[in-house]
Formats: sequence, structure tokens, C-alpha cells
Amino acid sequence: MKERRVFITGVGAVSPLGMSVDEMWEGLVAGKCGIDRIKAFDPVGFTCKLAGEVGEFKIRNFVPKSHRKATKLMCRDIELSILAAKEAVENSGLVTKAIDPENVTVDPSRMAITFGAGVICCDLEEISPSVAKSIKDGKFDLGKWGTDGLESLTPLWLLKYLPNMLACHVGIIHDIRGPSNSLTCGEASGHLAIAEATEVIARGSADAAIAGGSDAKVNAIMMLRQCLVGRATVDRNDDADGACRPFDADASGSVFGEGSGMLVLEEAEFAKKRGANILAEIVGVGESNNLNAKYESLEAGGVGTQIAIETALEDAGIEAKELDLVIPHGTGIAGDDASEAEAIANALGDAVDSVAVWPTKGMLSNTGAAGGALDVVAAVMAMKTGKIGPGKNCDNKADGCKLNIVNEPVEKDVRYALCCSYTFGGQTAAVVIKKCES
Repeated sequence: MKERRVFITGVGAVSPLGMSVDEMWEGLVAGKCGIDRIKAFDPVGFTCKLAGEVGEFKIRNFVPKSHRKATKLMCRDIELSILAAKEAVENSGLVTKAIDPENVTVDPSRMAITFGAGVICCDLEEISPSVAKSIKDGKFDLGKWGTDGLESLTPLWLLKYLPNMLACHVGIIHDIRGPSNSLTCGEASGHLAIAEATEVIARGSADAAIAGGSDAKVNAIMMLRQCLVGRATVDRNDDADGACRPFDADASGSVFGEGSGMLVLEEAEFAKKRGANILAEIVGVGESNNLNAKYESLEAGGVGTQIAIETALEDAGIEAKELDLVIPHGTGIAGDDASEAEAIANALGDAVDSVAVWPTKGMLSNTGAAGGALDVVAAVMAMKTGKIGPGKNCDNKADGCKLNIVNEPVEKDVRYALCCSYTFGGQTAAVVIKKCES
């Protein structure tokens, strides 16, 4: 990395495996699956009836009293980001306005916030009456939508669904006044947000940051889209536990879900001065893009992913053989998995046989913009505990896959870990973290 070193001092996670980092980690190490039949809406008529859903909670219990009125303007994505950010800040020991307004330990103007967000879909129950009023001669009419339809919606309706509102609400709650950005690069958003927050601190624009990603894909509109473009599995609705099969010969598509992963990042000297518990260091980031006219698929060979990985390794100043763990994107979409496996293998070179590869989506589902951040949290926990969980549902590697996929829990001293991702449309990203020795 450049200029100033950047440490991870806090982690937070809300996932289909639980409402905290510890619950998620226990599930991952045990090979537990968080995928089940969709409960958020009736999936009858959908070709895929499965999803990874977060448990029930009341957002009012997780925000300061002064912010509770604002919960009326929160979509699911915003709520998930608030929960994970709260845990990350508490886990870090950093004191913000939300923790204790009288004893804040960070200058708000020197704290940044960078979040990855997905395309936020409207709730059908909320928007359906407006759509019904916009029908003319049996078809949706944009003119009627602009007059009759919008009259059925509250004037503040759109504020629930703007992707920058995740960072806005969390920033207000914790009184973050430094650099702020929201990235909407699909499933690569979480890694990209972490990379940007790292750069913000490294160049001296902030001393600390909250970074990560949130996404709530268990929505009828979003799920319909994934089914229509052929990304969702359609033939395993009766086998939720075995539905998502990254890099497996029997992979038939992805299973989508919801979640949020958050990190507290701090400049090295700032963290040391306050006696922070340092979990890991971010030492390398890389990004690129794949070039495929068929936007919903990764390009053959995954060259963009390979470039992102190689750039991150170069930024970290290490060789591929020094990696102890790779957490790939691994969606369970056969063609994409094949391209990613080739990209990772090419980037690892001769180390491909020795570096442990641990796909997580067979347990967590594809949580979109949250996925990369949740994987970085998992990598941090692997370093902290000296354990790597099993790559669930990869019992029979697909032809051509050279990756050393871990199928059983492994005890291992994880010194360097790499997490990578890509998204339909082209963006790719990779992050390298290093274990901080005591």
C-alpha cells in the first residue's frame, strides 16, 4: 500500500447465517446453509423459489431515539447497513456520537464513509396502487404515471430507494462528516467500497472510516429479473441446502439473498495511539473490468478478474505463493465459475495447487453488493481464529477447475488472504489483507 498504513479494527455482519459476525462465522465454519424457501413474499410462479434471508428484527431498536422518525424512510437495504455498521463500530472500540455523544474519540470531520449498494427495488405493496392508476388502454402509460400515479406516493417516497441513502443514514447516526461516497457496481461494490475507503485514509484525507456493502435482493422485482436473465437456479427448489454449488460440476445457477458487511478502518498510528485491537491490515487493492457483450455473464477466461487479482498482489508487494487463503466470488453459475476459476488459476500460477480456496456463497447465498464485504469479514475471522471453513456443495469440481477448494474445515495460520469479485456488466475487484502479528 501507499503512504499511510490502514488497519481493520472492527467488523460487523448481518447475513442469512445470523445477526452478528460470530453467528455468521460459526455457521460458515460448520458448513451451515442459510438458504431456504422464500418467506418475504409468495414465490409461486417464480422459477427459483429460494433465497438467503436475514432473520426478523425491528430497526427502531438499533438506532438512537433522535433518529427513530427517520426509520419510516428506510428500505431494507438501509436497515441492514445500520445493523452491520453498529456492530462494526462497537467491535472496534471507536466511540462515535451514536455510541456515547459525550465521549467521542474520533474527529467527525476526519472520519469517512464509503458504502457499496445495489439497485434498490421498490416494495410492490407500496408502488402497486400507483402503477394501477397509470394504466391506459390496458398498458402502463408514462404520462399517467407522472400525473395520476405519483399522487398515490408520499413526496418523500424516493428517499427510501436512493442507493446513497445507506451511507447518509449511517453517517448521520454516527456523525460522520468526512469524505463520503456510494458505489453501485453490482456484486463488486463491497470490495470497491473497501478499496476506496482504504485509499482515502492512505492519502491522508481521513483517519478512520466505515466501509462495506449492503444489499437486499429478496424482493419480487429483483428476483424476477434474475430468473429472466437465467442467473438463478431453477431445478433445486426442493434442495435448499444443496442449491448453490460454486465451482461444482452440478452447478445450475445462483441463489440470491440479503445481508450487510461492514469494516472499521483506521490509519495505523491513529489506531495504535488509542490502543485499538488491530484485526488485520489492508495491504493491496486492485480493480479492472471484463469485456463481454453479453453483459450478464463473465467473459471467457475472466481476464478482468485476473488483472484485478494481479494488481492487488502487486500493490501488496507479495507473490501469489505467499497467499494462505483466497475467497472467490463463486456464484454457482457454471459459465461464470469456469471463467473465474481460470482467472484465479492464471493469477496464482504455480501456487494454484497449494493456496486454499474457500467459496462461501453455498452457505451465504449471493448477497449482491454485500457479498464482497462479508467475504472480507470472513477472511478477518479466518486470520483471528486460525480456521478455514468448508467449501460447501463443491463435492465434484467442474471440469477444468484447477483450484484447491477446501471441502473440510482446516486449521491454518492465515497470514495473507485475498478476496475477489466481479459483477454482470463488467466491474472486477480484489482486496488483499494481512494478519497483524501481536
